[in-house]
Amino acid sequence: MFSRIRAIWAIIELGITIPICIVFMYIFRQKHRAVRRIWAKMQPFLLGFSIKQKGQVAPNAQLLLLNHQSMLDIVLIEALHPGDPCWVAKEEIANIPIYGHIMHPPKMISINRSDRRSMVKLIKSAKNRIDEGRTIAIFPEGTRSSGDKLLKFQTGAKALAEKLNLTVQPAVIVGSRAILDSKNLISKWGEVRVVFLEPVSPRDNPDWFEKIKSQMERILEDELANPPRNW
Repeated sequence: MFSRIRAIWAIIELGITIPICIVFMYIFRQKHRAVRRIWAKMQPFLLGFSIKQKGQVAPNAQLLLLNHQSMLDIVLIEALHPGDPCWVAKEEIANIPIYGHIMHPPKMISINRSDRRSMVKLIKSAKNRIDEGRTIAIFPEGTRSSGDKLLKFQTGAKALAEKLNLTVQPAVIVGSRAILDSKNLISKWGEVRVVFLEPVSPRDNPDWFEKIKSQMERILEDELANPPRNW
């Protein structure tokens, strides 16, 4: 019962603070990253969890690949990343009334996955953001997993990295679904781990995409085998 109450509180809190964040991003368009960072760094305190970072964000990484298990995953990277991540999301999110505006002031990238032309748009938009000094952030699984294993990686991130010859950094998020499972309305206090791995260059290895997935799976398995006591 308590975990359900926590989950309801988390959804209410995010439902209130996200629109506030959007308003401030529209008011301070040139400072949208600072607004997002402040909002993200408030969430561990407001929702009752801690973040443990392992490894470092590579300053030369242009594409960040992450596993996806909770709506908190974006919050974690927004709080930890020293740069200005540009998220790639499905078009439906950008079309949500009020909340979809979280995509607009910071010029995030929305794509229609059913449209074959979306890959062309993604490549063009990503190149534009990278030229502005931003890092593209993608969930290659395409949807949320259960948190204990990775789903099949979609090929969009692979095509993007190879087409633009990007330096890619994988990162593994562990435990965020335990903190907030919005689908099943379960939330617990605890620690979320974010493990940043060494960046790779697609031009150096034709099997880089498959190797990244295998490496991320090993890290996830190792981290789950050594959880903190509060998991």
